[in-house]
Amino acid sequence: MGRRKKGDKIDGWVNLDKPLGLTSTQAMAKVRRILNAQKAGHAGTLDPSATGILPIALGEATKTIPFAQDRLKIYEFTITWGEQRDTDDSEGETIATSDVRPAPADIEALLCEFMGEIEQIPPRFSAIKIDGQRAYDLARGGEDVELKPRKVFIESLELLDARADDADFVMTCGKGTYVRSLARDMAEKLGTYGYVSALRRLKVGPFSEKNAISLEKLEEMGDKAR
Repeated sequence: MGRRKKGDKIDGWVNLDKPLGLTSTQAMAKVRRILNAQKAGHAGTLDPSATGILPIALGEATKTIPFAQDRLKIYEFTITWGEQRDTDDSEGETIATSDVRPAPADIEALLCEFMGEIEQIPPRFSAIKIDGQRAYDLARGGEDVELKPRKVFIESLELLDARADDADFVMTCGKGTYVRSLARDMAEKLGTYGYVSALRRLKVGPFSEKNAISLEKLEEMGDKAR
């Protein structure tokens, strides 16, 4: 007779609005603990420095995670110009700077080059495995990390606002697209450096901000149910 799993048998999805500072795995673990669920998984990783929609699958719903991961995603993000970070986001160390700041018209003119099916090299600090090891572990260990270009799909990319040192964008894209790589590559095309200084995921397929729940609200509901 097999060992009985801890927790309750709960099947379904939780549309979580992930807060800043948590990894996707940490956020998933909190949801699982609050609901006392036996099994949990998440669809689409969000970095600790990102917020927004993180669909959490519980129980039998974990079998449908691949279908959720394949759906289009929408992101709002900010690129800060003139600085290169080793992680391509605000978490990393500055490794190069530039005084060049792109004009809004030049940014607008560039957007079409990054729409449709494009090739993209993932960031060195990513969860992609190289010979069984995560790229970010190799990078943190000081090793040279060489990642091959991957084909990704960007359905739309729009400039929302442009300021002297940074600019806001909204993007709809397919599975495997790295916003950090996009920021790095756009900055290079514009003759400067750039990194993602803010990132929020607005939608993953049918999961959107409209019906999302925060960890705090989930905690309150869990307390009332007990």
